[in-house]
Amino acid sequence: MLEGNKKVLFGILAEHGITAVIVNFDGYGDSGQIEDITAQSGDVVVELPDERIEIFRPGWDSPDVERQTHTVREAIEALSYDFLAQTHCGWENNEGAYGDFTFDVTEGSITLDYNERYTASENYSHEF
Repeated sequence: MLEGNKKVLFGILAEHGITAVIVNFDGYGDSGQIEDITAQSGDVVVELPDERIEIFRPGWDSPDVERQTHTVREAIEALSYDFLAQTHCGWENNEGAYGDFTFDVTEGSITLDYNERYTASENYSHEF
């Protein structure tokens, strides 16, 4: 599913001259969200196309595959959430995590830069 979805998404982005998409996310306290999506054509920030595309996603708690139609922006969000669930399930829990995805249309790749927050504790015991 991933390769097919990526091919369809990258095809539409390339048709519109988009060379990269940066997706910022942040999560903590059992809540997480996509903060921002920025599309670029070279070094210039551009708008995402308004077109709708069909992607395939695994069914929730089921072996079935669902066909879903989304705007390009919604498809990018959906795929980003799927990648996070696949690689870092629970990224939004407790202290959470933040980072960004880079959808490099020119190279045909998606890179995740992931930063996990945690609380550290050190215990010392002394007897005198």
